[in-house]
Amino acid sequence: MKKILIYILCLVLLCFLIPILFTKKNTLKQAISLEEESKDIIEPYDYGKYNKIKLLHTATGEVEALDLDTYLLGVVSGEMPANFEEEALKAQSLVARTYTIYKITNGSKHENADICDDSNCCQAWISKEDRFSRWNEEERESNWSKIENAVNSTKGKIIVYEGKPINAFFHSNSGGSTDTATAVWGGSNYPYLQSVQTSGEDSYSQYSSEVTLSKEEFVSKIKEYHSDFNIDFKADNQIEILEYTEGDRIKTIKIGNLNLSGVEVRTIFKLKSAKFQINIEENNIKFNVIGYGHGVGMSQTGADSMAKQGKNYEEIVKHYYTGVEIIDMM
Repeated sequence: MKKILIYILCLVLLCFLIPILFTKKNTLKQAISLEEESKDIIEPYDYGKYNKIKLLHTATGEVEALDLDTYLLGVVSGEMPANFEEEALKAQSLVARTYTIYKITNGSKHENADICDDSNCCQAWISKEDRFSRWNEEERESNWSKIENAVNSTKGKIIVYEGKPINAFFHSNSGGSTDTATAVWGGSNYPYLQSVQTSGEDSYSQYSSEVTLSKEEFVSKIKEYHSDFNIDFKADNQIEILEYTEGDRIKTIKIGNLNLSGVEVRTIFKLKSAKFQINIEENNIKFNVIGYGHGVGMSQTGADSMAKQGKNYEEIVKHYYTGVEIIDMM
């Protein structure tokens, strides 16, 4: 009889203990799951905080306060042709917004302004009035509507890497492949700015260009930067490419007694890109140049080519910026 009572008591205890054990187990699982999810949560940005920007007009020195998206209309219309595909224009809007917020959050180089209207320093900007004056009358309204749609379609969105706005560099034409920031400017690299390939860029006018100088002009221009420069055009191997970047731009080139970077040669001779070939032709030096711009980040003609292939703006952006996410600040 005692044994039967003991068995009954054990069964009763098990009936109480089993639910408690499972409840604790499930609670632990939920806690672990919530902890894992919290790692992926990105702190949302206050869009209102960045909705006003101070724009420096470099021609006059005047600083103008503008709504961010109003400002972006002038950037997109100044940076990308309105006849590009809508998805390319949306990509440009997203990139320009991100670039602007990166400048604001990482400290502007301008004392009283967040950003300027010079593309050689920050990014291009043009007023609606000036933009209209450069378009044919019959296409003004449709072009502007297209740009407004591009900016509004991406309103509040920015590109982030590990939760922070990226330094969203862009350029006109990569010549088929972009480059890392380190390869072009030196210093530490941004992990999201890697060398990537783009097809279809050779169909754009920005893809190729030529610069021809006399030997005297060639020597004179280099001497403006390096007074000790000398070259013997009668000798062999006076011009020799020593190293290329991953994106096929010239990293180092020997010219006479100097070893120069491709970026410096581009600056000296005002070439459209550091992706070039250089040839001696009797009394002249000829540069055959591929691409337009520094080659880092998004290629604008590459974006248009991808859009023509059916890619949307998010796919375009994630092609050019490695490992990024697009978040909504609204």
